[in-house]
Amino acid sequence: MKIDELLLESELPDLDPQVGDYFDIEINEEEMISTYIESVLEDGSIVLAGDDSIVEALDLSILEAKYQGREVPLGKRMQGDVKKFKVYVKNAKGNVVKVNFGDPNMRIKKSNPKRRKSFRARHNCANPGPRWKARYWSCRAW
Repeated sequence: MKIDELLLESELPDLDPQVGDYFDIEINEEEMISTYIESVLEDGSIVLAGDDSIVEALDLSILEAKYQGREVPLGKRMQGDVKKFKVYVKNAKGNVVKVNFGDPNMRIKKSNPKRRKSFRARHNCANPGPRWKARYWSCRAW
């Protein structure tokens, strides 16, 4: 399963879903996500286009994939081996990559508003970039 796609099995007996049709997912009475059908499989299930908002809303952030021959969780920050933290994600090409970030010799002091503001300004956290870059995850931690 690709990180940028969300595969949902759907039984639509009266409908004929087509690629490009809009699809709404109702999370609760107040929240709805709109996306579109990316492809229709032979068995009748559909592939929806998805992004981080869909993954977060449906709480599908931890998916598993193979990295160098072993199963790893995708999108879950954990204690690092080279740096302070590491996370496995899929890059733009769809390959699973390990992102190392953080200085292992420093503590995160995000409870201090001045330090937090300075860090976020210094790292341009208003525009953190793609998920497969260390800046994205550092900004998310701060």
